[in-house]
Amino acid sequence: MKQVLNSLKTGTVEVVEVPCPTARAAHLLLRTRSTLISAGTERMLVEFGRANLLDKARQQPERVKVVLDKVRTDGLLTTVAAISNKLDQPLALGYCHVGDVVEVGRGVEGFAPGDRVASNGKHAEMVAVPSTLCARVPDAVNDDEAAFAVIGAVALQGIRMVQPSLGEAVVVTGLGLIGLLTVQLLRAHGCRVLGLDFDPAKLALARQFGAEVVDLSQGADPVAAGMAFSRGRGVDAVIITASTKSSEPVHQAALMCRKRGRIVLVGVTGLDLRRDDFYQKELSFAVSCAYGPGRYDAMYEDKGIDYPVGFVRWTAQRNFEAVLDMMADGRLQVAPLISHRFTLDEAPAAYDLIAGTAPSLGVVLQYPRAEQAAAQAALATSVVSLKPPTPGAPAVSFVGAGNYATAMLAPAFKAAGARLRTIASATGVSGVHAGRKFGFEETTTDTARVLSDDATDAVAIVTRHDSHAPLTCEALRAGKHVFVEKPLALTAADVDRVADAARASSGMLMVGFNRRFAPHVQTMHRLLKGVVGPKTFIMTVNAGDIPASHWTQDPDAGGGRFIGEGCHFVDLLRFLAGAPIVDTAATAVGRASGAQILDDKSTVTLAFADGSMGTIHYLAHGHKSFPKERLEVFASGGILQLDNYRMLTGYGWPGFRSQRLWRQDKGQHACARAFVDAMATGGPSPIPLDELLEVARVTIGIGHRLRGVQ
Repeated sequence: MKQVLNSLKTGTVEVVEVPCPTARAAHLLLRTRSTLISAGTERMLVEFGRANLLDKARQQPERVKVVLDKVRTDGLLTTVAAISNKLDQPLALGYCHVGDVVEVGRGVEGFAPGDRVASNGKHAEMVAVPSTLCARVPDAVNDDEAAFAVIGAVALQGIRMVQPSLGEAVVVTGLGLIGLLTVQLLRAHGCRVLGLDFDPAKLALARQFGAEVVDLSQGADPVAAGMAFSRGRGVDAVIITASTKSSEPVHQAALMCRKRGRIVLVGVTGLDLRRDDFYQKELSFAVSCAYGPGRYDAMYEDKGIDYPVGFVRWTAQRNFEAVLDMMADGRLQVAPLISHRFTLDEAPAAYDLIAGTAPSLGVVLQYPRAEQAAAQAALATSVVSLKPPTPGAPAVSFVGAGNYATAMLAPAFKAAGARLRTIASATGVSGVHAGRKFGFEETTTDTARVLSDDATDAVAIVTRHDSHAPLTCEALRAGKHVFVEKPLALTAADVDRVADAARASSGMLMVGFNRRFAPHVQTMHRLLKGVVGPKTFIMTVNAGDIPASHWTQDPDAGGGRFIGEGCHFVDLLRFLAGAPIVDTAATAVGRASGAQILDDKSTVTLAFADGSMGTIHYLAHGHKSFPKERLEVFASGGILQLDNYRMLTGYGWPGFRSQRLWRQDKGQHACARAFVDAMATGGPSPIPLDELLEVARVTIGIGHRLRGVQ
């Protein structure tokens, strides 16, 4: 199928062939009829991509300090590589969509194949969309009109935050698509509306929809106009739908408001607020978020758990429905807002239009109709071939094409000489990008195809943590070698299942514990081999804060941070100690205070069979300017100190003083190379199976204790 992608590095917009997504749980698979280009948001994204690196930095000053901190801790080359990889990721454009339901995902109720729905789907021939962000389209609303449902909901949510009442005087600043929809919805609420803009054509449309208008291009004073419009009392509310770096729209809104008036920002402006503007009148100011409650809530979107209507009347989905109902009965007119129509193949020209100086407003992309049977079959294809097969080297296929897979593992396996066979991703977009960039032979959205592919020798599993153990077991049962990213599993029962599958399989199992392969760690391992007597390890991890809502903090999806990432450090100390772990202790910071998350601020102690001891301080409440990882080893009268895999220093260590690298090296390339070499030679796994299982069981036990899981 075809999809519109944008490069954040160059701003290039292209129509790309990608595999069809699947109807995941709580999602609908839709065949697209029409989509609408958001002239504000999408134009901003394209312009950002077309800007040079300096201008990109100027547009995101808050990120510059983060980058500088990373340079200090990780080095310039590592930081440049990370930024380049981030900008190299293609962005799937679009969020205003209408299409037919093709397939209903598990757990979805209220929809059936053939339903015509509006959604926040992308510009693509087929999309998989959360069912809670879909609404049925009334028969009286045509496809092009229905594509306005989402931005109509954006306008409506801003109005709901204002809470207008019949007869109130409301100013709308900025008469783009959302502004003109806001005008109509306010009129439907019984409000008097004043529209402000610089564009005479948009002002004419606002007047057509019942608003009074002020042409700012003629030098009109918006504050004086607002005061006159309100009969000298001050307007009741201002909704700002403009896009500008200036803070003047907010200042002007405050000046024209009555005492205790309301200001809601729906668009994008500067936010240098002046205290006196708000203090003297006791004004309220709020920023509206997208389509309504539920947006960006993983429980609502990813799991399909709706808010009870008795407690949250207007969710994102119910806002969609309200907008479509108003279109159906004629109170909301969107046909006059359509300025251009393009076919999907003409999408690059459409984006050139909205990014240029020629006038445009609502730009609609139109798609082939479902009656074209041949096209239907082509759309359903879950595989896209990228290059001819090249048999020879061990063939590795990837399940997962996220940031770590594309930034670290794919280039590492390519450098190790592996034949990159297939890469699978949920949406198809990241898989196509990684496939083209690294030379995979094909990309797919069908994981089962990877596991059953006779041409695949090994499977690299780089997905969410809860899928690691099940996918590992499936791949091992299929006779594949498996390289699975940490953690191996989230429960002891899953570790047992993996152990059974590994012992019964002809394939080897490897976990991506790359740190033991890092050059400095290999040096430490060599130096410690000559030590007689126990060793003491102190591992300090400046993990950085991750919100409680992030999937890694979810016990079911991510397992929590210690299981998800702490296993790296358990394995590292196990490797350097060279002896089994015989006892553990774990203390969570903040337990007495009743903190919600305990495993990301903790101290863990490991006791080894040879008498060595290891302490892991895993702390998420530090500062990013401090190195993320530091390891100190005390042994036989000497000390080894490793700083962030760039600098290794010996204190009182015979024959060793220091070792420095130009760039950080956490061992990803050496780890992949060891796995590929073992495949090629038929040798054992670079990490013994018993050690992998030991580390998994120890880490899961610690993680559960830190979170209070029995």
